[in-house]
Amino acid sequence: MELDFERCYRAVDSRDQRFDGCFYTAVRTTGIYCRPSCPAVTPKRENVTFYPSAAASQRAGYRACRRCRPDAAPGSPEWDMRADTIGRAMRLIGDGVVDREGVAGLASRLGYTERHLNRMLTAELGAGPLALARAQRAQTARILVETTDLGLADIAFAAGFGSVRQFNDTMLEVYAVSPSQLRNQRPAAARGEAGVINLRLAYRPPLHAESLLEFLGARTLPGVDELCGDTYRRGMILPHGSATVALKPAARWVFATLRLSDVRDLAPAVARCRRLFDLDADPVAVDGMLGAEEALREVVRGEPGVRVPRAVDGFEMAVRAVVGQQVSVAGARTTMSRILRAAANASSPVALDEGPSPASRPTALPAPADTTAATTALTGFPPASAIADLPDSAFGMPAARRATIRALATAVADGKLDLEPGADRTETVARLTELPGIGPWTAGYVAMRAVGDPDVFLETDLAARRGAAALGLPDTPRELAKHAERWRPWRSYALIRLWRAA
Repeated sequence: MELDFERCYRAVDSRDQRFDGCFYTAVRTTGIYCRPSCPAVTPKRENVTFYPSAAASQRAGYRACRRCRPDAAPGSPEWDMRADTIGRAMRLIGDGVVDREGVAGLASRLGYTERHLNRMLTAELGAGPLALARAQRAQTARILVETTDLGLADIAFAAGFGSVRQFNDTMLEVYAVSPSQLRNQRPAAARGEAGVINLRLAYRPPLHAESLLEFLGARTLPGVDELCGDTYRRGMILPHGSATVALKPAARWVFATLRLSDVRDLAPAVARCRRLFDLDADPVAVDGMLGAEEALREVVRGEPGVRVPRAVDGFEMAVRAVVGQQVSVAGARTTMSRILRAAANASSPVALDEGPSPASRPTALPAPADTTAATTALTGFPPASAIADLPDSAFGMPAARRATIRALATAVADGKLDLEPGADRTETVARLTELPGIGPWTAGYVAMRAVGDPDVFLETDLAARRGAAALGLPDTPRELAKHAERWRPWRSYALIRLWRAA
């Protein structure tokens, strides 16, 4: 990845937060790398080198700044935009695939050899998949050291390190302190209650939190998610077990409270929370393009930073899309609630993969010290196999749509359909439309919210057409689709704006 020195240096000199996560500043005289917005004195030009990733900075021998914590910066918006192999690889690494399946598993998912994948990532990011995963492990370990009372050996394996020695060496190299020193330096306020991890998820401002919470709150399902004031809570099924998360937007961060059954799931949990709230987006770039449209100028100015609500579970989002075909949001919620009740009755409780039993799970967090009785138990969405096995009476919908959900669930359960952000977007849409009852609207909705495509436009959507009419835009599908071409590559964000205008 080519980085223009003058542009990067101007961003550092002005401490521009928009570039946090897009590149990193390494200072030769101090041996430290920082995020562009670091409040420290701007280094001299001759002492600065810019790197496209934290892993590349670490590989070059620099350690993370303790003041600005560059490893905790928002992810680059480029990985949300790009649908190529590099973008897919970065999304999969962020979800912890390398830790669970190794580089071989990552390469297999992407359809390349390990050697070629390493060559591509190194050319683009200055570091291969192992180095990128190692940087993520170090950040995960730091969070666990500072926010939990787990033993350091347990943290080493929970973060994905192969040995305690590797863990110690990496922490010394990245942070210039040992894990035990890092724990001793943590403030008392950093320690939360047992079984809970509290985090601050950074984003590029502005963030229009009201639109996110309003959209997600209107679609909550019993036992899956809920909106409590300005806090959104939901259950998640992660690779090693279940979890619940509470997300509360604030001025500079989204505060996240995680309850994990297995701390090995911390990295994928964080990645999915960031994805759900679209926290790696560049709202200035998006609003700059959409705001240039005269019809959208006032709504962009009035509500800056509107994001695309995405998903933590691609299959859940696909089922929601099918159920929501040609019905209202309230009607879709009613039908979805009926399906969830049937799944709960069939498994009692829902047969979810909770991972190994607590007795055999060395990295499990202790149970929370106290639980508020008024808090709803959230278990997440049932797996595809459970939905595929439900009887006809569980669905409460026409036979054709019922068959669509069954076909969808079977394809996901058999591994024939990938609905996660690391999936090939074009292939996913093609395979979705091969299923009976799934057309362009449903496939596009899934591509936007589950697979994370920022450039989807649903010109036949009734609410989008109503919003277009309200803003004085063409409201026939053909003319609206033609007009939307000027909003590339941010048509998903334009669609959210039209929905809000409706």
